[in-house]
Amino acid sequence: MLLSRLSRLGAAAAMLLSLAACSTLPPQGIQPVSGFDVQRYSGQWYEIARLDHSFERGMSDVSARYTLQPDGSVAVLNRGYDTATGRWKQALGRALFNADPTTASLKVSFFGPFYGGYHVVALDPAYRWAMVAGNDRSYLWLLARERSLPEAVTVPLLQQARALGFDTSQLIWVSQQRHDEAATAKP
Repeated sequence: MLLSRLSRLGAAAAMLLSLAACSTLPPQGIQPVSGFDVQRYSGQWYEIARLDHSFERGMSDVSARYTLQPDGSVAVLNRGYDTATGRWKQALGRALFNADPTTASLKVSFFGPFYGGYHVVALDPAYRWAMVAGNDRSYLWLLARERSLPEAVTVPLLQQARALGFDTSQLIWVSQQRHDEAATAKP
């Protein structure tokens, strides 16, 4: 019994150490945008496309609101419509810069001490659209200030994403048909 308990404790410790070792830095060969202005990036963004992952699976009408906090962190409010339940869901998180705040490389947490990478790898000079990568090539988002992006913008972004090693054939194009009044509320 003691051996079983120690074995479980050891497995739990190994799992925590492996999670702690997870990098929040961008994948090798991917450079975050420099000259980044978090004030200009703040506000409402709509998810245009994403690579599938469990925490957004089945969601449409996904948006994010970024709000700079007095301590230099960024409050993140993600909202989306769960098509299976017919309800809006939201998650409140906190983002911190990995280093210099003029480099668009952050780590974001929605679940306590566990962080994931958030790296803006392409950004419109007027801050109207952005391409965001996670800490590996299984996370990619195309975001925009409006609910859609013209093909003249998406085609070059997809070419850039493919050149960076993302499987763009797996992108989910997010429906933005519903209007949720709560999505415009500040966190």
